[in-house]
Amino acid sequence: MIGFIVAGLIIGALARLIKPGKQNLGLLATLLLGLAGSVIGGLIANLVGTGGVFELNIFGFIVAVIAAVLLIGVAEGIAGRRKVTR
Repeated sequence: MIGFIVAGLIIGALARLIKPGKQNLGLLATLLLGLAGSVIGGLIANLVGTGGVFELNIFGFIVAVIAAVLLIGVAEGIAGRRKVTR
């Protein structure tokens, strides 16, 4: 479980570094988006047959970072809409 949290933080941090622009996300949001990305990466790796959902492998890690970048973009879009409507 601790390894899963650490992996989520690393994946979330890498996704924030890859995503251009400034993200207004805190540590908790980075962790949650990284965890969600790592689960998505694990699921896709499992579907492809390269490893299990909670198993760390290169393909799953790369897909997890890509998924986290996309999730950060979605989170920014949702947060941006909230700011505009106020």
